[in-house]
Amino acid sequence: MATASPVSFDDIREAAARLNGIVHRTPVLTSRTLNALVGAEVFIKCENFQRIGAFKFRGAYNAAAQLSPKQLAKGIAAYSSGNHAQATALAARELGAGAVILMPEDAPRSKMEATAGYGAEVVTYDRYTQDRTALGQALAEDRGLALIPPYDHPHVIAGQGTAALELLEETGDLGALIVPVGGGGLIAGSATTAKTLQPAIRVIGVEPENGDDTKRSLELGERVTIPVPRTIADGQALSTPGEITFAINQRLVDAIILVSDEEIVHAMRFAFDRLKIVLEPSGATALAAVMAGIDNPPARIGIIASGGNIDTQRFTELTGSR
Repeated sequence: MATASPVSFDDIREAAARLNGIVHRTPVLTSRTLNALVGAEVFIKCENFQRIGAFKFRGAYNAAAQLSPKQLAKGIAAYSSGNHAQATALAARELGAGAVILMPEDAPRSKMEATAGYGAEVVTYDRYTQDRTALGQALAEDRGLALIPPYDHPHVIAGQGTAALELLEETGDLGALIVPVGGGGLIAGSATTAKTLQPAIRVIGVEPENGDDTKRSLELGERVTIPVPRTIADGQALSTPGEITFAINQRLVDAIILVSDEEIVHAMRFAFDRLKIVLEPSGATALAAVMAGIDNPPARIGIIASGGNIDTQRFTELTGSR
């Protein structure tokens, strides 16, 4: 007998109601130039325009809003390379709670400053020698905080699934949905939404070449651990998929595509020059995959541009030379 999923489409519908008026309903962009390049009609869900500049606010707020008043009074903890850090910090502030966020010491300075700017205490660690999950759990236990992980939590996954829900409500039927993959929360929520509303849709994840833990895991049939990736897509620099997210993605995700750092930068330039939007490297991987070409592209493709948190200096460093 099949095991019930920890996240249902009803959970995502409830999350959408909970987030109504709290998150931005982000725009969906199209480009004739991109359509001609890809040979399909492409719809881009611009989560770079979400609060805190990324989709992560959806999941963080959905999880934080379901904590008890007593727990909110004690505070919230999270660990993140940047976007979930900011999202949790803002969610805590919106709900009148304190937040302590564990971030890698080499996280983008702009993301650290934004997290602190939302009122959170930032604690750093070395991502290459220390286990952030163990550190985050110990931090939460020591201080009596509620830990909201960046992806491996049903309420977080349900919140992230609302981005795909909005996209499909606006576009109607799509042949494929292309989603960036880090820990797997966004694609797990997106796949749950997409396969419920449009069972024939192909759900395709995208990872950086140097961070292919989910692709390897799906091919092997079990979670694998790789060395901490070194990639410009810092939001996707994970060594292993989440336990909950992998179980969902194993059932619902049709394929994983890998993109190079060069392809990511090319997509960032295209987004800036042609779409007039700024994407961080992790936010550009789905666009990069579509521009590089997917097998048997359908007539209508949706992609999630997951975030735009990158400072001017880093953006020009990456995109300035051709």
